[in-house]
Parts: sequence; structure tokens; C-alpha cells
Amino acid sequence: MPWAIKRVSDNALDGHREYLMGRVLAKLPVEFRGHTTMVFRTRAEARAFIKKEWGYIANRPDLKCEPHGWKMPRAVRVNIDLTEA
Repeated sequence: MPWAIKRVSDNALDGHREYLMGRVLAKLPVEFRGHTTMVFRTRAEARAFIKKEWGYIANRPDLKCEPHGWKMPRAVRVNIDLTEA
């Protein structure tokens, strides 16, 4: 089973938000731009990526409180289902 990265935030402005992290496809033509969810083969790979890219959040109380309400992203197991429409 693959793993993904889940981001959670709680703040007064936006409320509770949860979503799977990804990369923005900004270098593509406008009609193909979007967001893709990052998927990892192992939990260890996902956790290493979290630590490298967002580890700073753990030491930033200003980002954890209002107005941001960020929580450290965490690795979650996901199912992938690709079906042709």
C-alpha cells in the first residue's frame, strides 16, 4: 500500500481543513496546470520527505497558533484506484 502526506490546519478564519499534499504543476501550459498528490512507496520515505520539507513547523509556535493553526503534516496510508471514465 502506498503512503501520502496529510496536512491539517485549524484556525478561526478557515476552520478545520485537511488535504493530501502534492506538487503544483506550474510549468505546464495553463490548460494543464493543477495539483498532483505525492505518493511514496514506504512510510519511512514519506516521513523523511516531511522532515526535510516541513520539519521547521515543529519549532515554530507562531505557525501553530492563530492565525495559521498549522499542524505538522503526517504520513497516511492511501488506496489508489484508477478507472477509465
